[in-house]
Amino acid sequence: TGKVAPDGTPDPSVFSTEANREGIQVGSAIALLVRRDTPMGGQVLHRDFWGASKREALLASLDATDFDVTYARTTPIAANRFSLRSASTAVEYGSWPTLPELSGLPPFSGALEMRRGALLSLDRTELANRMRQYFDPKVSFTELRAAGIGPVEDMARFTAVDARERLIRGQTFSDQALCKISLHPFEVWWAYHTNARPMWNEPRPELAARTFHGNGFVVTRFRSRRPEEGMPIFWTPLLPGYHLLDPNSHPLPVLADPRTANLSIPARAWLTALALPDPDTNRDIAALPWHHALAIGYAPAWLTENADGIRQDWPRVPLPNNADLLRASAALGARVAALLDPDTPVPGVTVGTIQPVLATIATPTKRGGGAMTEADRMLTAGWGHAGKGGAVMPGRGRAVVRDYAPNEAPTQAEAALLGAQTIDVFLNADAWWRNVPQEVWNFTIGGYQVLKKWLSYREQPLLGRALSPADVRYVRDVARRLAALRMMAPELDANYRACAAAHRPLTAPDADPPSS
Repeated sequence: TGKVAPDGTPDPSVFSTEANREGIQVGSAIALLVRRDTPMGGQVLHRDFWGASKREALLASLDATDFDVTYARTTPIAANRFSLRSASTAVEYGSWPTLPELSGLPPFSGALEMRRGALLSLDRTELANRMRQYFDPKVSFTELRAAGIGPVEDMARFTAVDARERLIRGQTFSDQALCKISLHPFEVWWAYHTNARPMWNEPRPELAARTFHGNGFVVTRFRSRRPEEGMPIFWTPLLPGYHLLDPNSHPLPVLADPRTANLSIPARAWLTALALPDPDTNRDIAALPWHHALAIGYAPAWLTENADGIRQDWPRVPLPNNADLLRASAALGARVAALLDPDTPVPGVTVGTIQPVLATIATPTKRGGGAMTEADRMLTAGWGHAGKGGAVMPGRGRAVVRDYAPNEAPTQAEAALLGAQTIDVFLNADAWWRNVPQEVWNFTIGGYQVLKKWLSYREQPLLGRALSPADVRYVRDVARRLAALRMMAPELDANYRACAAAHRPLTAPDADPPSS
């Protein structure tokens, strides 16, 4: 794989040689396949080779006396997408419903700009000023293109000059079109969102119609792109972007509209059986299944025990067979949702008296002490750079692993959740965020290492300015939110196991569900 083995030791490419130590870096498969016209019996066997000596181990395996016994049998079927490797899931995982099975609406796809950020900005005022000029018929397209204002570059299915002429014939600038969009986990930008095609590559008007005050989205994906995806579920009350999760996001709203809960007929029947009817008139009941899904989705035990199943398909969650357990699980999920939403203050984490274990996390620090100046807030440690077509490519940056200082040291139980060591994450040679515990720094959601991804977009040549004091505090607060999520792990795991043990199958209302 060119990365690390499950035990954390180096796992270089099996194609590494003395002449080419990097080997083949792209995932590769070598197969000999035989197709027959008639059905035939057969078996599929699987074995992993990990570590720096796997090349030698692979060759040595040829001398095994009983070759087949060293392999595990697998059964490729439609349910596991004909996977040729054995899967690791809880015994009942396949019987739990997928998240889309709870939804009365089919899964949406996230909004997709694909105009190289021309309709996006970190600053609302800057975006508004830019779009006012774009809509001003007195400003020629030539002037816009010269200034780089608005979507002025031709792309696939998009002719910039024609698109602008069509837009200003039918629309004028609207302040209401300015909205926040969740591009990646904890990566919130301002967008000028319009359903008028072809301004956005995919504006998703049906999704945008569900982005209203009091609503929110449980965002997931169909399957993962890579094994180290981390949490496959996110929560946002904002317009969800297409790449909010990798490889693409599928938001499921809590409410289909202000008067209707987004719940499938079987999900409504499940709530009715738990004496929780009519979610359309009670938003708290409408949110219970979705907050419950968040609680399950952020339980490390759920992720570990069902890793293969989660990677291959929509995530599946067990459903409690009693209302008290559902409410308790949903209460945990509501706490998770608050931690995932950077606009929601969380007492003890981002506001009020901060919990002692969180109070020293990601402290902004400069060489020599004192408050950071603008020069101290220049992010130049190499966290990101512009790639082909203006895409932001992550860099290595500078993160120094060290032991906790006495005033930072968590208890033994806290260290088991946050990591045995901590990290100083550098803005530049003279300023850093002090004490970002390992598990916080490595926290991954939907394939994105959260803090590192955020930093990659803020490198000074990309951002064009220093970080603001609010930006510096934002990193601190996100680190504390992630730490708080890690600290919830024992509660979330216990809740997951309780729900798995008391699972009630999701059935149609006219079916006779098995007794619990």
